[in-house]
Amino acid sequence: MEEEKQSPKGKVKTVQKDKFYFKVNKKGKHVCITENFLRVLVIPLLRLIYPFRVYGAKKVPDGACVLVGNHYGMFDTMYHGVTTWEGLHLFAKSSIQKFPWLKWFGERCGIIYVNRDGNDVRGVMNAIKCLRHGDKVSLFPEGTRNKTDAEILPFMSGASMIAIKAKVTVVPITLYQRTKPFKMQHVIVGEPVEFSEYYDKKLTEEILKEADEKLKALILQQRYDHAAYLREKKKK
Repeated sequence: MEEEKQSPKGKVKTVQKDKFYFKVNKKGKHVCITENFLRVLVIPLLRLIYPFRVYGAKKVPDGACVLVGNHYGMFDTMYHGVTTWEGLHLFAKSSIQKFPWLKWFGERCGIIYVNRDGNDVRGVMNAIKCLRHGDKVSLFPEGTRNKTDAEILPFMSGASMIAIKAKVTVVPITLYQRTKPFKMQHVIVGEPVEFSEYYDKKLTEEILKEADEKLKALILQQRYDHAAYLREKKKK
């Protein structure tokens, strides 16, 4: 997935190759063997410590789409991973490549690397290429774990841009509360949405901000709706 290139100044830098797509099986599914291994053997063990219940996993369509959610902890990618048996391209900071075992793992999971600030043109382009190939992409637009009292952090640009440029649906996934050991987490999968009104338009900062605000509203609304569902269930 990566190769070393010699710069004009003689410095060696790591560059992520463009093509690192998932294999397509006989059923037309884009699969990642390493991720399926985690789904079968590792996630069930983690679930003993971090129990969770998924609502609406069948809403995740086959083929290319962007899974977008709020971000609380280091295991949040697990909640996206259990909604599908297809491979998920995850985003990670490029700095983790200096750790050999993380780099090895990333190569086998199609990790898309971005700069520390999350604003990386190459990362965005790689995500779009993966989506156009038919793969899925999973990301957390907040860019970092929410350790504040805010319901959700401001979105970094990129989530809506990727979906609009690739012309694929977005699946909002809401974590109902902060993940804590031995406390049930609720994972709410929303209806897939399209930003088709922005297709083939010049994506200005205002348009991207508008699209990101729509994503935030969807994620928060799913939390409010689920809270109402739980209150009603408790009454019964």
